[in-house]
Amino acid sequence: MATIKKFQVTFDCADPERLARFWCEVMGYVIEPAPKGFDTWEAYHASPEPKEPLKWFSCSDPSGVGPRLLFQRVPEGKVVKNRVHLCVRAGIGLVGDERLSTLQAESARLVALGAEQHRVLLADEENESCIVMLDIEGNEFCLD
Repeated sequence: MATIKKFQVTFDCADPERLARFWCEVMGYVIEPAPKGFDTWEAYHASPEPKEPLKWFSCSDPSGVGPRLLFQRVPEGKVVKNRVHLCVRAGIGLVGDERLSTLQAESARLVALGAEQHRVLLADEENESCIVMLDIEGNEFCLD
């Protein structure tokens, strides 16, 4: 039996392009190429041909290591806490005040992009500090 090595993470959302561009800034990802026949997404949007609003938008890790992120438009809004969330590993190998300071700096960068800092979880006997964030559509993710 083959072992799956690649996967994508799919987000249900209201505005696929906006959310994809946000996550590109968070993760250092790049937007995937525009539809066939267009050199850029800007050219696609500026074209006179009739088109429906984008139903999906995607981005990927330019190094090819991380998973592809797909954002698909759905009619309903977010209602409850995510059952799955991304953990953005901003503090790997750091502990104590150095870790918290690094996470707070990354939180400030993401807040400037439109994210919201939801909750700071301070280190205890079992866990190091992490920060729970909300992306621009209210999806939870962690800085850890």
